[in-house]
Amino acid sequence: VSRKNGCSAREALFLAKKADETELFRSATDIRRRHFGDDVQLCMILNAKSGECSMDCAFCSQSGHNSAPVSSYPLLESGVLTRRIAAVSGNTVQHCGIVTSGGRLTGDEVTEICAAVTAAAASSPLRICGSFGRLGGNDLERLKQAGLSRYHHNLETSEEYYPAVCTTQTWEQRRKTVQMAMEAGLDVCCGGLFGLGERWEDRIGFAMTLREMGIRSIPVNFLHPHEGTPLAGQPPLQADEALRIIAVYRHLLPDATLRVCGGRPTVLKERQRDIFAAGANAMMTGDYLTTSGQVPDHDLEMIRALGLSIAT
Repeated sequence: VSRKNGCSAREALFLAKKADETELFRSATDIRRRHFGDDVQLCMILNAKSGECSMDCAFCSQSGHNSAPVSSYPLLESGVLTRRIAAVSGNTVQHCGIVTSGGRLTGDEVTEICAAVTAAAASSPLRICGSFGRLGGNDLERLKQAGLSRYHHNLETSEEYYPAVCTTQTWEQRRKTVQMAMEAGLDVCCGGLFGLGERWEDRIGFAMTLREMGIRSIPVNFLHPHEGTPLAGQPPLQADEALRIIAVYRHLLPDATLRVCGGRPTVLKERQRDIFAAGANAMMTGDYLTTSGQVPDHDLEMIRALGLSIAT
């Protein structure tokens, strides 16, 4: 089922529910190597504006509708952001993502971000990415001109399941933002969050949507249930199911970068190294937005111990 354009939804459902894990991973590894060799892409993020988001996403510790105990602060000044981006440069990563809470940035905030991006792009080899909510075409073009290389905007889950996750914005609004970012000439990073209570049919349908949209960089996040959110009591995915999601996505999206991000230590624990056998070719290292992640040196050691190399 490792055809050039990916397997069918029916084949993916078989892989999800019936395929032997060893055989599934062997096939996923073959597909990964065919498209990416043994190179692993690394990225890190900076939380540039935290908390008090007006959106009601059930999983999010930064939502003002929830009561998770997280730090809240306004947008960091451009000079502070530039210095923090420079500090990321020493961690053998290719991409540094600036992330802000809220439905979207204001025009003045976009101006501040543009200043930071321009300064960082002139002084650092890093590719600067941004996650700033539902921006319009003009703001996206401003960011592109400032030197932003990639826009990140997750669709989170299937269109059908999304209303169970968020009611303050629609899935179609999110899709339109992704489309506008692509039209502005930005690369796009667009994926989702797994373990929300969705079915395998939702996961597979979501992957088919990403394939139809031509998304080439897909963050794979696993729910870390946060105290004070509606999903606080949701049982985390088991490691074997999380890894199977990666492997099924590799078969559905053979030439897309699968970037394992949030929830990796919590969900995968001692099986984190198996993400590459399951077909992932990229991951986020360092801390996440409101939770601790893996120390970059530990991730580098794991990658090298597996005989893999860091992409440049």
